[in-house]
Amino acid sequence: MSEREYILTLSCPDSRGIVAAVANLLSDHGCNITESQQYGDHYTGRFFLRMQFLAEAGEDGVVGEDVLRGAFAALAGDFGEGAGDPVVEWSLQPTDARPRMIVMVSKFGHCLNDLLYRQRSGLLDVDIAAVVSNHPDLEFLATSYGVDFHHLPVNAQTKLEQEARLLELVDSYDADLIVLARYMQVLSEQLCTKMSGRIINIHHSFLPSFKGARPYHQAHARGVKLIGATAHYVTADLDEGPIIEQEVSRVAHTDSPERLTAIGRDLESVALARAVNWHAQRRVLMNGEKTVIFG
Repeated sequence: MSEREYILTLSCPDSRGIVAAVANLLSDHGCNITESQQYGDHYTGRFFLRMQFLAEAGEDGVVGEDVLRGAFAALAGDFGEGAGDPVVEWSLQPTDARPRMIVMVSKFGHCLNDLLYRQRSGLLDVDIAAVVSNHPDLEFLATSYGVDFHHLPVNAQTKLEQEARLLELVDSYDADLIVLARYMQVLSEQLCTKMSGRIINIHHSFLPSFKGARPYHQAHARGVKLIGATAHYVTADLDEGPIIEQEVSRVAHTDSPERLTAIGRDLESVALARAVNWHAQRRVLMNGEKTVIFG
């Protein structure tokens, strides 16, 4: 007998006995739990669970996955008002089913380069299927890693047409995720809604927040003491989606705008890579306008 590993995630109204019920179901089906994390949010009344477990496979290497799904669907119905209750959300995925993602970028290549390097080095639990850009500048970088590059220029008049082409690429590459690695365009509300929970963005975040093309120069002029970066899910509310990860660094009055920019780019790369990996490992669960991270 061989084994296959799975990740089970659950979000539902909080009540007694949820962990025990799930553990008993897995035990009854011959599964061995290898990792378990849970959290009950007193403020929202929601319960969140992530379990990783091993299930036995037959001689053909196939686990009774449909049986597990059916059993858990029936159990999940007990956690809401019925099996189709929209307030109950759950997912069951094999750990070896790596998500596929499309990376979108404009002219700054530091985050893209970091993601490509991490994937090649085995440090990223996701496959980069393609790179999409509104500029041709970084085609050389994508092709140097053997990744397809698509130049999709855009302006105010062609935005919806360009996004339709993007969605065609999502379908053709069977992509689960879009990552905005310093893509300097605002996505339409339609795209944000269609890909809800499946687009991750990275942007600089300061106290105070500086907008525009030269935020680090503005930060230098104001004498900030901390600079940072935020990775978050994209919503129609610009840069206000649920936060996945943040990185900060203390800076000094002696740091030039160029030095702040270099530090900020490192922070952006690290925060984005963590967010992508946590998403790929199903460690991020939505909790209204915020997230639960099972690190």
